[in-house]
Amino acid sequence: MSVRELVVLGTASQVPTRHRNHNGYLLRWDGEGILFDPGEGTQRQMLRAGVAAHDLNRICVTHFHGDHSLGLAGVIQRINLDQVPHPVTAHYPRSGQRFFERLRYSTAYRETVGVTEAPVDADGLLATGPSYRLEAARLSHPVESYGYRIVEPDGRRMLPERLAEHGVKGPDVGRIQREGSLDGVSLDDVSEVRRGQRFAFVMDTRLCEGVHALADGADMLVIESTFLDEDEQLAVDHGHLTAGQAARVARDAGVRHLVLTHFSQRYSDPDEFERQARAAGFDGELTVAHDLLRVPVPKRR
Repeated sequence: MSVRELVVLGTASQVPTRHRNHNGYLLRWDGEGILFDPGEGTQRQMLRAGVAAHDLNRICVTHFHGDHSLGLAGVIQRINLDQVPHPVTAHYPRSGQRFFERLRYSTAYRETVGVTEAPVDADGLLATGPSYRLEAARLSHPVESYGYRIVEPDGRRMLPERLAEHGVKGPDVGRIQREGSLDGVSLDDVSEVRRGQRFAFVMDTRLCEGVHALADGADMLVIESTFLDEDEQLAVDHGHLTAGQAARVARDAGVRHLVLTHFSQRYSDPDEFERQARAAGFDGELTVAHDLLRVPVPKRR
């Protein structure tokens, strides 16, 4: 059975706290695992969450501030220690190549697994997996930063009443799906488009075109909400979003499940992030993330 879920490994911004680890997020997508922004302590959080190095197929780093990347050293060394048998690809801003190399080779270890480096330097398609496309879009932060988006190709939903109307049954259902038509009956006559699922990951950024592009139509949007609305000027100054801003993005983009994360240590009441997101008009499913949380991607529409 395919599994599509988000495993939250850490939710703190800038520094870990007693209750929040540095960033880290694993997306399980069918048989693949995509690790986003492994901050300091990610390897231990993986252990606590039941995530193994063998679960990782891609690592996606939005930018090279420490709370989003200091865990790379441990994660990459663990991939080698455990001799992960499949290819692992790392995506990160090309401008941070020197930081990636320093983290990858920060200490001595035996390199047994070839981690493929695939840096990002423009918006658009990065890779194609068995059941998704991986895309990137530039964000607005004091250092170069990219958000990521997983897009499942659209499929077809067969309509039993139309199949019956056109007399298509048994093995012929499979034939018309494969061939596109059968005895004058087209696939469009007996089916409709089934929209593929979409997952978006937006970290440190001000409001910008890339935020809206990544969020557009997402079934799940994982997005930073470092500040509460009363500190909006701090958010602008430091290249971040508030809870209300993130919620308005989700509302306008038609997001089904909004996951807020990356919280400043200055706030002690996480429920206030939800209150401000609701006040901003987002009425879909909403999660204020905490460490070691598992969140299923919404089922297809």
